[in-house]
Formats: sequence, C-alpha cells, structure tokens
Amino acid sequence: MERATNEIAVGLDIGTTKIVAMVGKYNEYGKMEVLGVGKSKSLGVHRGVVNNITQTIQSIQQAIQEAESVSGMKINDVTVGIAGQHIRSLQHSDYITRPNADAVIDEDDIDKLCNQVHKLVMLPGEEILHVLPQEYKVDGQAEIKEPVGMYGGRLEANFHVVVGQVTSIRNIGRCVKSSGLELSDVTLEPLASANAVLSQEEKEAGVALIDIGGGTTDLAIFKDGIIRHTAVIPFGGNVITEDIKEGCSIIEKQAELLKIKFGSAWPGENKDNEIVSIPGLRGREPKEITLKNLSKIIHARVVEIVEQVFLEIKNYGHESPKKKLIAGIVLTGGGSQLKHLKQLVEYITGMDTRIGYPNEHLAGNSDSETTSPMYATAVGLVMDGLVHMQKQKKIVKKEVVTNTETVGQQHVEANENEVVNEEENPRVDLKPRKNILEKWTEKFKEFLDNAE
Repeated sequence: MERATNEIAVGLDIGTTKIVAMVGKYNEYGKMEVLGVGKSKSLGVHRGVVNNITQTIQSIQQAIQEAESVSGMKINDVTVGIAGQHIRSLQHSDYITRPNADAVIDEDDIDKLCNQVHKLVMLPGEEILHVLPQEYKVDGQAEIKEPVGMYGGRLEANFHVVVGQVTSIRNIGRCVKSSGLELSDVTLEPLASANAVLSQEEKEAGVALIDIGGGTTDLAIFKDGIIRHTAVIPFGGNVITEDIKEGCSIIEKQAELLKIKFGSAWPGENKDNEIVSIPGLRGREPKEITLKNLSKIIHARVVEIVEQVFLEIKNYGHESPKKKLIAGIVLTGGGSQLKHLKQLVEYITGMDTRIGYPNEHLAGNSDSETTSPMYATAVGLVMDGLVHMQKQKKIVKKEVVTNTETVGQQHVEANENEVVNEEENPRVDLKPRKNILEKWTEKFKEFLDNAE
C-alpha cells in the first residue's frame, strides 16, 4: 500500500457542475492508468468560482471518499485545477542587463528575469498565477527557445502572464485544506485539459483548445509548441440548460435530460412532427415539446458561446500567416458531447474541428467513462501531478549523488535525511531550478499558511 502511494497522483477538478477526484499512476509502458474516480455534485461553485465554502468542502470530501474506496488508496495530497471568470492573460516583454557578458547565461539569469515579471503591478486584488516564457532574445538575436549556455549582455523574453483574483484562489486553497488534504500542485485548468487531449504535433502546428464545462468555457491557444493565449468565458452547459428550462417551462432536472438525450446544436436537423412528452408535475397534464423548438433554443445559446470564443481567437490574431492555427480547433469538456456541435463550430469559425478525448495518454484497458471528454481536465491534472512527482524524485536523487561525491559516508546519511525533509517541505530551495509553476505553488502555499 505504501509503495503504491508513492507512485500515484491525484487530480482534483473543482467544477461548476461536478467535482472529480481521479487517482492515477504510470504503467510499465509509460501510459497513465486510472486506479479510481470519485465524483460528486458540485453545490458551492458558480461559474468556476467557489461561492459556498461549506458545501464545496462536503462535495470534495464525498468525491475523495469515493475515489479512495474505488482505488483502495489513502489520498493525502492533490493537484488542483484553477479556472473561473476571474482568470485573464496578457503578453509582456521584459529584459535584464547582465553584469558580465563574458560569462554564459545560466538558470539563475532566467530566474532573475522571471522574478522581475512577478513584480509587475496588477489591478487591486489580482495576483500573477503563471509566468510562461515564450521566446528569448540575446543581444537582439531573436527567436531563441533555450538561451542557457549562450554568451550575451542583454537577455530579453516575451512572456505569457496569467492573472487571477487572490480571494478566489485563496478560497479554493481553503476548501482543499479544510477537506483534510494537502496541495501538492496547482495548475490552470485549460493547461491541464490541453495536456490530456492535444498531441505535440497539434501544439506545434497551431491549435485552439475549447473546453466547454458546466459554468465556464476555457480557451488555450498553442503555436510552435508554446502556449500563446488563454481565456475563460463565463458561460457553459448550464446556461443552455437554464434556457431550456425557461423556454419550455419545465424543471431543471428535465431540462438537463432533454439536452443530453434529444438536444442538438443544429435546428435544421429535426422535423416539425418530432415531439417528446414530459411528465407534468404532481397530477398535471404532461407537456409536449417539439424537438425543432428544443434545438432552436440550444442553437441560439451555443452560437453565442462559440462566437465569444471565436472573438478571443481573433484577438490572438489567428489570421496572420505567422499565427495561423493549422490544426484548427479541438473541443473537449462535458459540453462538447452535444450533438452536431462540431459541425456548428466549423460553420461559424471556418476552422477544422475535432472532439478531444483524453484516451491518447491513457492505458489501453481504461474504462470508457474515463476516456470521455468530460474527464479531460481531471486526466490532465493527474498527469501534471505525476510529472511534478517525478521531478521531485530526480531532485532528491541529484542531491544524494552530490552529497556522495563531496563528503564521507557519515555525512551522506545525514544529508539523505535532510533531502527527505526537503521533499516533505517543498518551500526549501531545491536545485536544479524548479519551473515557474512549482515556484508559484510554493509561494501560494506560503500565502495560504500566512492567511490562516
């Protein structure tokens, strides 16, 4: 049991309609094997933002308990996804002048440059979540992807900066901690979904990932293998259900069922005489709804969501030759399962579209449920958790090797103990350089501890 716990990672997707806890590990072929999934109805989240702490904690605990009983594992720490309408991104360029141009550029120079971006002044109540370097320039030489090892006096970079609201982030941290869990890592949800459903070729060619959830629609644009644009639109599948409820004068449960079973994003599909009968409330007459009318309601709202996303893609500037998205659009999330949505998106945007399933990275014997687009974010979070864990292991091994080379056997034992403590307390500065996300996670943990 203990050995397995060291090798597993847990992704916690705190969504607007559902909370998913997924336990996974790598199998011998390097594919991800899902050991258990726990799911609960999300009651305290609205449009990706926590608005009821107590209910969210209960939902998280319920999902975790279910995942524990299915997988037979004890869950202690989780990788959590952050989304919500408060997320925005911006492009920023910055530079540092190095004191000695005759020394090669090393990791510390890149750290210094990234830390400089972290000091950018944001709007009140906002905090920088991710600082993602895109391309570097050394002494005016552009389009450098990895400047380490080069000579140069002036190091410049373009950054993709993701910003979110401090209170919203702190509330998620509060919920996770109050559920008796540790935060091992924090990831932006569009990035997690992208890891699960996009191939490296698509990221290189240029692709827009649209993750349609219950409360929000997340967008992530990649080109040349680099994240170029992220956005969160505060509409998702729930507003479609709401429209059906109002338009057909039925209760929410029935509206959701209608959408899943008979809904279509293309109104021309249904004949006028196709009718579905819905039982009336407590002795009332049943209601008859034409499927043509139903798909008209759905179509109107879906067009609005797709047009908002397309506006974000236009803002990125996809029409210029250098920014062209050759791989088009990939749709994922629960909302992507709506009938004929792919055709509608192609019609509105004029871009090639496919539905993204997270099965490319999953082991062949995976349950058909976990390969559904609905679980793309959860799969991506588990993958991030596993990568993070492997990095930590490598760091520990490197520390031990260094200690063995420099000191006698007695000191080695002492240092190994110290290293174990460092893994337990990730705030200790570990070498080699952690990526920006890990550093931010540590700052975020400190921030939460201080908030208490």
